Amino acid sequence: MSLDAVQANISLHHLEVKSREPQRLAEFYSNVMDMKITRLNNQKFLCEGPGRKIIMSIGKNKTFGYAGMVCKNEENLERYREFLRITKCEVNDFVSEFYQSGSFAIRDPDNNMICFGVLKKENDFFTQGIHAPLQHLTFASKDVEKFQNFYQRKLGFQVTDRVVKNTGELATCFTTSNHEHHTIACFKSSQNGMDHHSYEAGEWNNIKIWCDHFSKNNVKLMWGPGRHGPGNNLFVFIEDIDGNWIEISAELETVVGRPPQNWPQEERTLNLWGKAIMRS
Repeated sequence: MSLDAVQANISLHHLEVKSREPQRLAEFYSNVMDMKITRLNNQKFLCEGPGRKIIMSIGKNKTFGYAGMVCKNEENLERYREFLRITKCEVNDFVSEFYQSGSFAIRDPDNNMICFGVLKKENDFFTQGIHAPLQHLTFASKDVEKFQNFYQRKLGFQVTDRVVKNTGELATCFTTSNHEHHTIACFKSSQNGMDHHSYEAGEWNNIKIWCDHFSKNNVKLMWGPGRHGPGNNLFVFIEDIDGNWIEISAELETVVGRPPQNWPQEERTLNLWGKAIMRS
């Protein structure tokens, strides 16, 4: 029997981000995001902290490489692969230093690569650093409707909330592959790419710890503290040296069985407490 993404309980485990200077970017994450650097080769670096892993590889700045999603076990992975066969999603083999054999990848309508696998046991025990596991990834897209249709109908993600313009056009779509409010989301934009990646601090006091850590590294907050409407999570944002947005989040809503809610595209939707950074 096949399983959709939520039934398979899939979570975001790691990301690859491209940079013209991957070592410099890795050093930023080591200091500012409290992560250990491992040089994988001359043009590829791994940064890791408890529950978070980012690969920096050579390429154009602010370019997304891939998202690494994980299933809890091989049975769930194979049953999810069967779901993708049923939805006629093109599936390709994918080999990773993190996954056991049998991992695979798909391309979404904007050509973003999303990979799925089961972790090798030796790759999931890094515990040093401030708490904040990698939690979600948000894309920018010229066509949010196409994003929603693909992730919901082809990949079996659950749509949890939407932001809708007063014209009726879809501005934002939040989808989940487990019971957290969103694991992959999408904002309407004039170009395709990565909007931000987010780390779940767990509770409000941990956001304070992160903000003090940013201050010690002379990194200013670019937005927040605030509280999003969709997801109801607390947040702060910073920007890395290549211009990628990083979110530290806390208390993200758990969603079990409720229908998606439509929110108006207005400042209060993005920040219940105050000012917002409005997308297109």
